[in-house]
Amino acid sequence: MTPAAGRALEAAGKLFYERGIHAVGVDLIAAEAGVTKKTLYDRFGSKEQLVVEYLADRDERWRAFLTRWLEELEARDAEPDAAARILAVFDASRAWTAEHSTKGCSMVNAHAEISDPSHPAHPIITGQKRWMLDLFTRLAGEVDQGRAEELGRSLMLLHEGALVAHGLQIFDDPVAEAGRRARELLHVHGR
Repeated sequence: MTPAAGRALEAAGKLFYERGIHAVGVDLIAAEAGVTKKTLYDRFGSKEQLVVEYLADRDERWRAFLTRWLEELEARDAEPDAAARILAVFDASRAWTAEHSTKGCSMVNAHAEISDPSHPAHPIITGQKRWMLDLFTRLAGEVDQGRAEELGRSLMLLHEGALVAHGLQIFDDPVAEAGRRARELLHVHGR
């Protein structure tokens, strides 16, 4: 990616997240990035593709962040139990939201604007959420193999609800609250 394209993607990501995808036009992105509209279209082809690149970048950064977080847990504790790994997902989300997601989950926010399954960004949005559900289900299987799917879904609901509540800013630290509820849920299943 050229430096100009990188600046455009960074500006688009910031603007899409802060103002909404539909509220931001290519003129504003170009101006914020210090590039021409021609550069935007030469590199990305369309605003739609710029949205795809923004969400793909955000998804990639989140997955890398969470993977590193879990690897660091394993480096500190040679064999953390499944419950500790699950709770670490909530801890990672809390750290991520504090730094990167003051307005809530970018995927949830994007889905509010892009719910059409034929939109090229839709698979990225739903793909991230499926990835999270698969992660929770896999880890839940280590806690209670017979109820892995049910427990994984419950953990996913806690996690996603916390991200939405964080974006709405109705009460303080919903991700920590969801982590506490997850701990209670794991205690019940871990008996």
